[in-house]
Amino acid sequence: MPSPPLIAIVDDDGMVRNSLARLLRSMGLRVAAFESGESLLAALTAEVACVISDMQMPGMSGLVLQRRLAAERPELPIIFMTAFPDELTRGRALDAGAGCYLEKPCSAEALARCLDRALDPERKPK
Repeated sequence: MPSPPLIAIVDDDGMVRNSLARLLRSMGLRVAAFESGESLLAALTAEVACVISDMQMPGMSGLVLQRRLAAERPELPIIFMTAFPDELTRGRALDAGAGCYLEKPCSAEALARCLDRALDPERKPK
């Protein structure tokens, strides 16, 4: 039996990282958590199946991380979560290929739908 997908969480807030990690593990997924985009990029492996990233972080922003990931792993899906949503950033993220742009706090159901689409790209959004 194959192992569950590995999801990378990138958020500078430790409480958010920990709560997201617990939620994803309860969904049967494996998790690697990172406090910055730089730390994710330094440890990125082919095993990572999806990235869930905060948008506003010290150092590398979510949009810069998205550009770097697109250059290194263009097939890697990314889901954004932000406490400071705005339409301009949302549009840029989605236009650049983000699978979802969620407002914090988001429901477990909304995140699960985004993950289902990210992990099964043949699935159409509902």
